Amino acid sequence: MYDYKKLKSPKFDENLPKITVYDGRKTKFSIKLAVIVGLAIIMILLLVLFVFQQYRVSGISMQPSLQNNDNIIILKLPVSWAAVTGHSYIPSRGSIVVFRLDGTKLIKRVIGLPGDKLVIKNGTLTIYNKTHPTGFDPDKTMAYGKSLSGITVGNVDETIPHNELYVLGDNRSQAIDSRYFGPINVNEVIGRALVRITPLNKIRLF
Repeated sequence: MYDYKKLKSPKFDENLPKITVYDGRKTKFSIKLAVIVGLAIIMILLLVLFVFQQYRVSGISMQPSLQNNDNIIILKLPVSWAAVTGHSYIPSRGSIVVFRLDGTKLIKRVIGLPGDKLVIKNGTLTIYNKTHPTGFDPDKTMAYGKSLSGITVGNVDETIPHNELYVLGDNRSQAIDSRYFGPINVNEVIGRALVRITPLNKIRLF
């Protein structure tokens, strides 16, 4: 019978190169993690480019509805979809929009739509169109009218051209808006105000 007690432990040469064991599970996990992170970044970029965007209010032209330095989220999806389908995005009357003007982003409220005849006289706003041939005052008939401040100064009598919008600030006596720079092209609209996110105690939907 073989005597196992006489069996000697093998000697290893410490100078031999060490063998690294390949762990395929760790590599697969790293690849999956990289793919997930990459997809997340792509989704965020797509959302920012085509769906949502943050905007910080600058100035007092939209007071009291929006204050200086308020942060809001604007919805860009309708604008993006209109571009894809080859149509013009026409926001609804009374909605708050962010748009480009001479390289600057501004925020105002949509008052006049394409085809409207808009008159401002003696502090009163009147809009004439096919639906209201005798005229109506959206400041008095629409819900946003409760958010206005000051008198609608100016002397305006013009028809809004095709694919253009007439925008006004809610702070009517101090806002720089279409009364000064004229109607804006619908293609300059970036999106409409969706929600105010800060200050936290003033979060609200528009």
